[in-house]
Amino acid sequence: MSVETKAPREACCSKLKFFMMSLCAVYFAKAFGGSYMKSQMIQIERRFDIPSSLIGVIDGSFELGNLMVIAFVSYFGAKLHRPRLIGAGCLIMAAGAFCTALPHFFMEPYKYETSVSHNTDANATDTSLPCMSNSSVIAEDEVPSADSQAACEKAAGSSMWVYVFLGNMLRGIGETPIMPLGVSYLDDFSREENTAFYLAFIQTIGMLGPILGYMMGSYCAKIYVDIGIVDLENITINHKDSRWVGAWWLGFLVTGTLCMLAGIPFWFLPKSLTKQGQKDPSSVEPSKEAEQENFLTEDDRAPKEEEKPVTLAELAKDFIPSLKRLFSNGVYRLIILVSLVAVNGFVGMITFKPKFMEQIYGQSASKTIMLIGTMSLPAVALGIITGGFVLKRFKLGIIGATRISFGTTLLSFGLLFIQFFLYCDNTQVAGLTVDYQGASQVSYQPETMLSQCNMGCSCSLKHWDPVCASNSITYASPCLAGCQSFTGTGKDMVFGNCTCVREMMTPGMNMSAVLGQCPRKGDCDRVFKIYMGITVMGAFLSACGATPGYIVLLRSIQPDLKSLALGMQTLIIRTLAGIPPPIYFGAMIDMTCLKWGTKRCGGRGACRLYDSDAFRFSFLGLVTAIYGLSCALNGLLYRKIVKRQKKVALRNQAAENAIEANGITSGHANININNKEDMERDSTI
Repeated sequence: MSVETKAPREACCSKLKFFMMSLCAVYFAKAFGGSYMKSQMIQIERRFDIPSSLIGVIDGSFELGNLMVIAFVSYFGAKLHRPRLIGAGCLIMAAGAFCTALPHFFMEPYKYETSVSHNTDANATDTSLPCMSNSSVIAEDEVPSADSQAACEKAAGSSMWVYVFLGNMLRGIGETPIMPLGVSYLDDFSREENTAFYLAFIQTIGMLGPILGYMMGSYCAKIYVDIGIVDLENITINHKDSRWVGAWWLGFLVTGTLCMLAGIPFWFLPKSLTKQGQKDPSSVEPSKEAEQENFLTEDDRAPKEEEKPVTLAELAKDFIPSLKRLFSNGVYRLIILVSLVAVNGFVGMITFKPKFMEQIYGQSASKTIMLIGTMSLPAVALGIITGGFVLKRFKLGIIGATRISFGTTLLSFGLLFIQFFLYCDNTQVAGLTVDYQGASQVSYQPETMLSQCNMGCSCSLKHWDPVCASNSITYASPCLAGCQSFTGTGKDMVFGNCTCVREMMTPGMNMSAVLGQCPRKGDCDRVFKIYMGITVMGAFLSACGATPGYIVLLRSIQPDLKSLALGMQTLIIRTLAGIPPPIYFGAMIDMTCLKWGTKRCGGRGACRLYDSDAFRFSFLGLVTAIYGLSCALNGLLYRKIVKRQKKVALRNQAAENAIEANGITSGHANININNKEDMERDSTI
């Protein structure tokens, strides 16, 4: 008796809990890498001078990597050594992170576009000063020949974004085993009532990864990309400028190191464990087994004999039948559809949310990244642990979990709809969002940047080198502002005698301009604070339904199909909700661009200025429509699960009545098993 009373205490340092803590570390590392990648999309877009649609392709390469191995991992991986597969995945993730950072060490120093020449600035072009000479300006607008452009692009390394694409794909391949194999391993060997809490705990610890990943991203976004190589005194832009590129490569070196370290424990974990709450057969003879842990009794040897001859060919024979059994479950099919729609909206929103905050509310890229990491993500972590705690505290079943998931989806959708009414006015840029007299006028034609006041300057329409004039209007370049003199160097340069400023002057105002865009007018800062509050509340409510949603999935399928179900869900979600959204969201955002940048070798580069109203309606409109559909499908899922549970309850009651009538009491176990199977394969409701 004394031996049995001490047995439960061993669980505090059991291999299952060691696995759980190791899985926490991996969730942290993969989440750190994923969030850092998301946070650097703007920097990568600017560094390689590519449009948002191509950024969407790069972002989708992670899901593409998942697709290459998810079917193998989710099905065959469950039959193999799951912890070691997770360890191997960590090594591949590390290799992907290092590959992503590789282009920085092979490319020339970053040269941003500017119309201002300096004597010592290596980043400047040879363009003459604004409105002082007509030479060389026309030549800049000429399209270079195909041969010269190809040679220029090769020298500039502009196609090296392919390494980022491949690195992100490798990271996707390495991350594939973690979720389906890790969750199924944990669920297989933990008590049923502990699974929800364990999952919530792992996901909450994992949420520290995105928080620190975004904080790292914000820090790197403020560091100039070529730190230590160029003289920062001669750089004329700061981290608030749309041409600024931060040290995007730095965080990927940290990510690779974290992934390598997190994968080490999995190489020392066993293939299987003893279920929590059950006796370990090896404890029957403690005096012998304490010294010979690998000794097999006759009973132990029997199942091992069955596993020994298993081959991939034999496992493949059961794959199609298992797949048919899985998709004959109507609830599982509906869960897949709900997840598919919801993840489409989430992926599109989170990929371009920093850009949305930057363009709509005039915030810097580093600040938007920091706010997402320090406000939105902690709310998500709190929501996940809250959802898991509620399930455990009130011992809610599948219907209770579905109610929480559906209710939180409705509330978060309402908060998302409110964001439509929280916005700031367009940045006032002469010739693009206002005319040269200050009247609102959105134009997608570059010719509107020319006016009578700058007609004699022969300005290039390709340059984006904004200056803020004393009349609070931004001009695309000092030349287009008609400026004829300057004083100072670097960021402190001031332009004078700007003829276009005269067209909208008040008494006592001078005709000067300084580098950079003018701040937004009105109470934009107050509106942005309200927007952040609504966003944080929505993130918390949405996350409260995450763990209940997981439990609904796990409790709606047969135990032997859990790994396959999680893997197939991941496969479908990665294919249809991971790859397409960044691409079609990015293409839609590109349509709202007012001013495109120019590559060093000619051609269209990254967008410098968007029509914020069109951006807002397109971006939020698409996200809201997708989440609205998700709410409707969630309601249908709830109705279906309630109907199925009622049907099973009636069957259970009828069977119990039959047992009582016949005086049979030993049939309860069989009834419970049959009822569970009915719930799992019932797809006719």
